[in-house]
Amino acid sequence: MGKLLGPYQAFHFDMDGTLLTSRPAIERVWNAYSARWRLDPSGVSNYLHGRRATDAMDHFLPHLDPHQRTCEIEWVESRELQDTEGVVEIPGARDFLNSLPPDRWAIVTSAARRLATCRIKAADLPMPAILLAAEDVRHGKPDPSGYRRAATLLGTSAEQCLVFEDAQAGINAGLAAGADVLVIGDDPGSRALFPKARAASFTKLSAEHRTDGLRLISGQPVKREFQQQDVG
Repeated sequence: MGKLLGPYQAFHFDMDGTLLTSRPAIERVWNAYSARWRLDPSGVSNYLHGRRATDAMDHFLPHLDPHQRTCEIEWVESRELQDTEGVVEIPGARDFLNSLPPDRWAIVTSAARRLATCRIKAADLPMPAILLAAEDVRHGKPDPSGYRRAATLLGTSAEQCLVFEDAQAGINAGLAAGADVLVIGDDPGSRALFPKARAASFTKLSAEHRTDGLRLISGQPVKREFQQQDVG
């Protein structure tokens, strides 16, 4: 048995890149969008990773009036809803979620609610009791308000939670909320900044529900929280 990490009162999960693979679908839509507005697709992709579509829109096209902005968001979302090719679970994610008490975990995503629901179904993952989507917060990641609100809805505080993330914007949001963070996947940016507190997937992770809370069991070395030496 690996090292026990916890206890935590709840687990919070990012969705895209953490629980499911959607990067190819996202890039297909946003590359088309970049061509539509003659934007650098790599710059758009790098900025968008882990952030809300609305925030990316405001960053790259700040001149849009409210009506144009709404129309552009609808253009992107309609295509993302239609493109679920290759949207599958991160290995082990389904079994890991199903092993948790339903009232002890939430998804906090930068995707809009309709899109999040669509992708969760496409990846055949369990639907969470608490789903905080792009429209549920005033400020998106890296702002910590989504993770703080999710903790409140689960009757706890972010300081008593473990956040699972893949993108730097989300990692920063979890840390700013006061939570411990475990990085999922192999994103080059987060790997360089946080080389220790990570797991490639969920296949070697499991959790126990004890009287004092959830305890993560790691089959490989991970740190319970990011210490100063981990962030440079």
